[in-house]
Amino acid sequence: MLARYRVLLFCLLVGAACLAHAEQSAMRTSAVAPMTGFADFQAYAQASRNRIQETRDFQTENPGDELNWNSPFERRPDAPSRKAMLLIHGLGDSPWSFVDIAQDLVAQGYVVRTLLLPGHGTRPADLIDVRLEEWQQLVREQVALLHRDFPEVYLGGFSTGANLALEYAVGDPQVRGLLLFSPALRSNEYFAWVTPWLAHVRTWLLSTGPHPQQSPLRYHNVPTNGFAQFHRSSVAARRAIRERDFDRPVVMVLAEHDSVVDVRYVRRAFDRHFTHAASRLIWYGRVADDAAASPRILERTDFLPQERISQFSHMGILFSPQNALYGRSGSERICWNGQTDEATARCLSGEPVWYSDWDYREKGKVHARLTFNPYFDWQSRVIREVLASTSDLAMNDAR
Repeated sequence: MLARYRVLLFCLLVGAACLAHAEQSAMRTSAVAPMTGFADFQAYAQASRNRIQETRDFQTENPGDELNWNSPFERRPDAPSRKAMLLIHGLGDSPWSFVDIAQDLVAQGYVVRTLLLPGHGTRPADLIDVRLEEWQQLVREQVALLHRDFPEVYLGGFSTGANLALEYAVGDPQVRGLLLFSPALRSNEYFAWVTPWLAHVRTWLLSTGPHPQQSPLRYHNVPTNGFAQFHRSSVAARRAIRERDFDRPVVMVLAEHDSVVDVRYVRRAFDRHFTHAASRLIWYGRVADDAAASPRILERTDFLPQERISQFSHMGILFSPQNALYGRSGSERICWNGQTDEATARCLSGEPVWYSDWDYREKGKVHARLTFNPYFDWQSRVIREVLASTSDLAMNDAR
């Protein structure tokens, strides 16, 4: 019976969406001018910064800080380098997602650049008309600039950004390796595949109620079209690895209790389609018996009561415990975490909390979002070891 209702709902949604699409498709244009076609990264980064300064809905009394947190950036080691890494943030996020990872990569001798995907860094409504193709074009152009400037090019991404990095890298054999943080190859949401149609009839899927639409660092809500382009990026990434396995080193990082990603599907994809012997999957949680024996899967528990951590989150894997904004003592506590209004108010009042992913609840505990990774230093060592496995190939090319 439930399946019949789902089919009926789908038919109604698609019928309405098709009518709306027929009326709107001719007039639909992006409200955000493309940030592509630049001769170098510096010109692109400055243009992005100017766009943010002109159009952002600033959330604090320190617009300069918000401008820095949301702008694309480049970090370079002290010595000249042959290798560079491009990092791509996720849906609703910002280049700040990679501030700690970039620091570690620079210490390893990499030049690191980050992107700001179109529709981000300003206000959530700027995602209403953005298309996946704009994100893909930006990635292609910025990777081409890296190839022009550096012999060794690597890509990395978080969530939607991981999808973009993977889809591109499968078709570019010159990309040496990948870092994929919470890669969103398939959503946890059953009806995610409906969003490309639904975006034509419902601008916003979620209401934040009294909560803010965005923070100084990220969007808390995105329009339906944002979810639709996220879904399209997942489809594109899955198609890419079905057509061709990824045979170069990759570090993939997943949290078992990720509320966004179907992590079990992604783990199976790692086993089947990421074939390099040096590749590693870091799994925060409990590894199933059939995967526990694999030397390519590294396990760490995500229940750390001594840190008041009930489970790891989709975003927390990216940040060091020392991060000034998201760390143990960071200033940006995320209290809107799927709990009751009472629990949210207690969190906002500053009382001690536990940490988890979105919508985890436990009697007698208030949970904020986990925004840091207690294993960050260990994770960085794993990344260093996997990326070092490309050094022989690089030395051969240099000869």
